Amino acid sequence: MTDKKHTEHRDDDVTERLQAIVTAALEDIKGVDIQVIDVQGLTSITDRMVIASGTSSRHLKALADNVVVKARENGFSALGIEGESDAGWILVDLADVVVHIMMPDTREFYALEKLWSVGDRDIADA
Repeated sequence: MTDKKHTEHRDDDVTERLQAIVTAALEDIKGVDIQVIDVQGLTSITDRMVIASGTSSRHLKALADNVVVKARENGFSALGIEGESDAGWILVDLADVVVHIMMPDTREFYALEKLWSVGDRDIADA
């Protein structure tokens, strides 16, 4: 019989590890203003959202590609990548962690940090 609390702890460890891989991948390619938002309990879609800005459409693509490569190297796979052709906002869905890579003006317009930050669960720096 599996202890639910023990299983949840293991899931949290996996999420923490994936979050660390994602933030390191973004930092490697000079992602700007990387923020992590814990949305566990607020949505069933994911546990964490990582938001970063890029300086050009080419930079956004390089950031997204590096996240996918580093995740794959560590045994995680992307469920989907959206927005590559648009280049103003790329979303990488890694299940427990969803990554939003945006141009600064797009990020300011949508203000995901404000949308998903609630009370004591405010943004935690990566």
